[in-house]
Amino acid sequence: MTSTPPVTLEDVRDAAARIEGVAHRTPVLRSRTLDSLAGAEVFLKCENLQRVGAFKFRGAYNAASRLSSEQLARGIAAYSSGNHAQAVALAARELGTTAVILMPEDTPRSKLEATAGYGAQIVTYDRYTGDRVALGEALAAERGLTLIPPYEHPHIIAGQGTAALELIEEVGELDALVAPVGGGGLIAGSATAAKALLPGIRVIGVEPEAGDDTRRSLEAEGRVSIPVPRTIADGLAAETPGELTFSVNRRLVDEIVLVDDDRIRDAMRLAFERLKTVVEPSGAAALAAVLAGLPKPLPSRVGVIVSGGNVGAQRFAELLGS
Repeated sequence: MTSTPPVTLEDVRDAAARIEGVAHRTPVLRSRTLDSLAGAEVFLKCENLQRVGAFKFRGAYNAASRLSSEQLARGIAAYSSGNHAQAVALAARELGTTAVILMPEDTPRSKLEATAGYGAQIVTYDRYTGDRVALGEALAAERGLTLIPPYEHPHIIAGQGTAALELIEEVGELDALVAPVGGGGLIAGSATAAKALLPGIRVIGVEPEAGDDTRRSLEAEGRVSIPVPRTIADGLAAETPGELTFSVNRRLVDEIVLVDDDRIRDAMRLAFERLKTVVEPSGAAALAAVLAGLPKPLPSRVGVIVSGGNVGAQRFAELLGS
């Protein structure tokens, strides 16, 4: 007997209706230069232009907007390396409640400042010695807050899937959809929408070479843990896939490809110099893969989710060696 999937296309469409008018319907960017370099027609879904500068606002608002009035009155909590933090902080402000966010001490300053700017209280921890899930759950319990996890929740996954839903609604047929993989929420939601709308599409996940926990888990047919990854793509630095997200991704994701930090830098540089758009390291991972011709062979029409653009000017210059 086939079990019911935790997230369906109907859930993604319901999330799309809920975030309409609150989240941006982000543009799809085309470039003849990019097509020539990739050897394919490439369609970039620019979530770097989403509110808070990343796709995370989709899922955060979808989840937070479903809380009861009593839960909203008490406030919400989250743990995040940056983009989910900003997303929950903004969702809280939009819904008239407060947010407390647990963030790593080494989170890029631009993300710390942006999260605080949306009105959230920030509590920091050491990502290399602390368990953020345990710390986040303890923080929420201690203060009586509702915890909104970054990816381990059906409403989060469904919300993230609206990015792929919009992309396919706009461009039609695609041979492949390429998305970055951290905890797995974005690709789980995207794969749910894409496979339902385009049954023949290949869904390709991209991880940094230093953080290939999902690739290893898919090969092992079970969740694998790795040491805390050290990569410029801080938003993809997961130690193990989420249990819920992995249950989706092991069914729907066709392949995981890896890119190193140098390829990510090259993708950031190309996006800035040739496409005139700023992309953070994690957000550039999927573009980096396509520029490297991954997966091989690269299909003819490829959708790429550019997942975020939250990088400060100084950090951007440092990464590109200026």
